[in-house]
Amino acid sequence: MDFFTAQDRARRLSARLVLLLLLSVVVLVVLTCVLVALAVVVMNPERMGAGDPLAAALEPRLFALVAGGVVAIVVLGGLVRHLQLRVGGYAVAEALGGRPLALDTRDEDERRLLHVVEEMAIASGMPVPAVYLLDDAAINAFAAGHDTHDAVIGVTRGAIEHLDRDQLQGVIAHEFSHILHGDMRLNLRLVALLHGILVIGLAGRFLLRGLAGGRRRGSRRGGHVAIMGLGVALMAVGYAGTLCGNLIKAAVSRQREFLADASAVQYTRNPEGIGGALQTLAAYRLGSHLLAANAAEFSHLYFGSGVRSLSRFTATHPPLEARIRRVLPRWDGRLPEPFAPMPRAAPEPPSSPATSSHATPLGGAALAGAALAGAALGAAAVASVGRPDNAALASARRRLAGLDARLIEAAHEPFAARALVYAILMGVDPASRDAQREVLERQALPEVLAELEPLAEPLAGLSPGDRLPLIELALPALRALSPAQGARFRACLDGLMAAEEAPGALQWALHRLVRSGLDGERRAHRDRRLADLAGPLSRLLSTLAVAGQPERDAAQAALERIASVLGVSLDLVVEPATPRELDWALERLARLRNEERAPLLAAMVCCVEQDGRVEPREAELLRAVAWTLGVPLPLGALDEA
Repeated sequence: MDFFTAQDRARRLSARLVLLLLLSVVVLVVLTCVLVALAVVVMNPERMGAGDPLAAALEPRLFALVAGGVVAIVVLGGLVRHLQLRVGGYAVAEALGGRPLALDTRDEDERRLLHVVEEMAIASGMPVPAVYLLDDAAINAFAAGHDTHDAVIGVTRGAIEHLDRDQLQGVIAHEFSHILHGDMRLNLRLVALLHGILVIGLAGRFLLRGLAGGRRRGSRRGGHVAIMGLGVALMAVGYAGTLCGNLIKAAVSRQREFLADASAVQYTRNPEGIGGALQTLAAYRLGSHLLAANAAEFSHLYFGSGVRSLSRFTATHPPLEARIRRVLPRWDGRLPEPFAPMPRAAPEPPSSPATSSHATPLGGAALAGAALAGAALGAAAVASVGRPDNAALASARRRLAGLDARLIEAAHEPFAARALVYAILMGVDPASRDAQREVLERQALPEVLAELEPLAEPLAGLSPGDRLPLIELALPALRALSPAQGARFRACLDGLMAAEEAPGALQWALHRLVRSGLDGERRAHRDRRLADLAGPLSRLLSTLAVAGQPERDAAQAALERIASVLGVSLDLVVEPATPRELDWALERLARLRNEERAPLLAAMVCCVEQDGRVEPREAELLRAVAWTLGVPLPLGALDEA
C-alpha cells in the first residue's frame, strides 16, 4: 500500500482500538461495581435487611461511587503514562535501559549500526533518528516515538554483534517501516491505555497491602471487610482487563510485524537480509528476550518477541518460522551454525512473495496526484513516498561516500555540527555573509566560530543536492545540545535569516528543516482541504514554480494546469516570498487532510518539473519542503526527469 493509505489505515486502526479499549473499560466498570457491591453486602449481612440482596448490592450511591473511582483510576493512570511518554521515543529507550550511541564512537559494530541507520534515513527522506544501544545479549530492536521528528531506534548489543551488515540493514528497514507506516504513535497510545487498565489491579493490590497493615494496628472489622472486597475486586477485574487488552494488542501487533517484514524486503530488495536476521534469531541461544524490568510493557514494539508469552493468543509476534517462510518461501528449515536448531513447527503453505503487500494499486488520493502531475516522474514521486527502495539506498551510499570526510566528521561533533549548519545556511551574497558573520561573532560560542574556518574548503567543493544529507547527518548531534546551547543555536539561526538581504527559497527551506528537525512540527489537527487553502497554496506553488522556471508565462501555465485539476483558484505571485510568508503558508498547509497531501505533492512536482527536468537544487528544495510537511520523499525519487 502507498504511504498515504498506510497513514490513513493506521489512524483508523488507532481510533478503533481506542474505542474497543474504552468499551472494555465500561465493561470493567460494570463488573467492578457488581463485584464490589456484592462483596460488601455479603460480608456485611446487616446491610441486606429484608429486601432483595441484589438490589442492595446495586445501591445507586455505592454503584456510582465505585464506577467513578474505577474511571478515575483508569484515566489518571493512562494520563500519567501518556505524559511520561510525551517526549517521544527517548522515554521508551531510557525505560528499557538504553544509552544514546555516541556519534563519534570508535567501536566498529556501533559505527556500522550508525551508518546503516543514516543510510536508511537519508534514503527515506526523513530525519536521522536518535540511536540507542541496549547492553543486552539478546538479538532485538525497536522503533519508538510519536512521529519522524522524535523517533528513536533502539538496538541490542547482541544484534550488532551477531548480525552481519545485510541482516542488520534488514532489521533497521523493518523498524523504519514502523516509523513510516504510523505504527509508532499507535504503539505508544496502546501503552498508555493499557497502563490505565493495569493501574486498576495495582490499586487493588495497594488496598490489600494497606489492609494487612491496618490489621496490625487493630482497625475496625467493618472497614477491613469493605477494603478487602474492594481490593479483591479491583485486582481481579484489573488483571482480567489487562489480559483482554493484551489480547487486543497482540492481535494487532502480529499483523503489523508481517507488514514490516514485507516492507523491509521492499525497501532493501534483499529478502536474504531480513530473512537471515530472522534465521539467526531463531537459532540464537538467548533469543530475543530482554532483561529490562519494563520489557513486557513495550513488547509490541520489538523486532523479536522480547518477552515470553503464555499462549499464542497473547504473543505479540508471529512464530519465527512463519515470518521466515513469508520472506523466504523456499526456506528448507535449516538454521545457521553453530546455533542450536529451533523446534520445527508444522509447515505453512507457501505464501506469495513478501513484496506482494506493496503491489496494490495506488489509492484514490495517490491516483489523483499521479494524474495531476501528468508525467511519469509525478506518479513515481507520489508512489515512492514512505517507500524507499534499493535504488534509494544505493543513492544514499553514493552521496555519503562522495562527501568530504571532514564534513561527515563535523556533522557528528556538537561544536562542529553547529558551525556546519551555520555555514550551509549563510547566503552567497558577500554583503549578507559579512552581516551574518557579525551576527555569529556576537551570539555564537567562540568554540563554534573556531570550527567555521576549517569547514570553508570542503564546503566550497560541495556538490548540488548535498546540503540536505549533511543537515540530516547533523541533526542527532544538534538534538543532543543542552537547553542553553539549543537556545543560543536557535537565536543564531534566526539572526542568520534576518541578516540575509534576499533569502532564496532553498535557504528558507533548509532553515525550516533544521528548526523542525530540532523542535518537531506542531501536531496540527488535519481537517482542511486544498479548496480551503487557496491563498497558502498559491504562495507555496508560486515560489516553487518560479524556482523551477523563472519565465512568468511558463510558471503561469503550470499553475493554471494545477488549478484546473484540483478545482482550486490559484494566483501566480511573482514577487519573491519572504521567509515569514512561506512559514505562514506551510503552517496552514500542515492542516491538510491526509488524503489531500498526495495531490499537494504532485502539484509541487508539477511546478518544479514544468521545464522537463528537475535540477539538483530544485530536487533539494522539493524534498526539504515535503519533509517539513510530513511527507518523506525518498532520495532519487526525482531523478527520472
